[in-house]
Amino acid sequence: MLLELKETFSPGVRYMLFSALGFALMAVCVKAVSTYDIPVLEIVAARAIVSLVISYLDVKRKRISVWGTHKPLLIARGVVGALALMCVYFSVTTLPLAEATILQYLHPVFTALLALFFLKERAQYSTIICIVLSILGLTVMVKPDLISGYSVELPWLSVVAALIGALGSAVAYVIVRRLSQSEDSSVIIFYFPLIALPVSVFLLGSDFVMPNGEALILLLLVGVFTQVGQVGLTKAMQYEKASKATAYSYVQVIFSLVLGWIFFAEIPTLWTLIGGGLIMTGALINVLWKR
Repeated sequence: MLLELKETFSPGVRYMLFSALGFALMAVCVKAVSTYDIPVLEIVAARAIVSLVISYLDVKRKRISVWGTHKPLLIARGVVGALALMCVYFSVTTLPLAEATILQYLHPVFTALLALFFLKERAQYSTIICIVLSILGLTVMVKPDLISGYSVELPWLSVVAALIGALGSAVAYVIVRRLSQSEDSSVIIFYFPLIALPVSVFLLGSDFVMPNGEALILLLLVGVFTQVGQVGLTKAMQYEKASKATAYSYVQVIFSLVLGWIFFAEIPTLWTLIGGGLIMTGALINVLWKR
């Protein structure tokens, strides 16, 4: 029994659960700090500062160049990632935590569509099933009145921001997949805050709000928990196949459900649970089909 449990929760799985918890706690801190009237762009900038320092030290520790060799593609990854992050944080601050997290997991659909149209990759049956279930789940979550007459809807601007964030994540994944063939992972990570910091500061302009002590701690924790999530994800990929590691990442939705209830008294509606279940099922089918 103990041996089976140890095999189930191998180092790779434990790192993936660790990563999912880190990202879920990051979202809690983002939502919490927004209650102090801290603008989303300022939260992005704060995360970028922490990530920039940690990433720079990591690159220097490896004694490699921080600039990489494919600068245009690295810059593109940073720009896309920065814009996606702004949309994700906006959705987190304006939607219940569970709904915002579930919508982020639509990125496999966008990744498949991008691969189909731009990389000319043939869509597998699992991908088609994932797309169909994800669209159905999104409809159930966002427009339940189309099915049942239930009139409570999620705010459209927040939903669109979450979808743009998922799309940006998909584009970033495609770029990272290309860069990982020739660039060190630390350099790829470094370019994300390198671009996100000046872009967010420029767009923030004069809307900067001086955080008090509690807000400042939350801003620092956003960066810390982000790094925890990224380190856990990187370590998990070293121990496990990508398909298995990615499958366990979906436990972040469960963490978000629990943390949203504990910290913000958010109780998901039945339609959120049904729609989210359809989206998660489609995503898992896409990930585990080959296994």
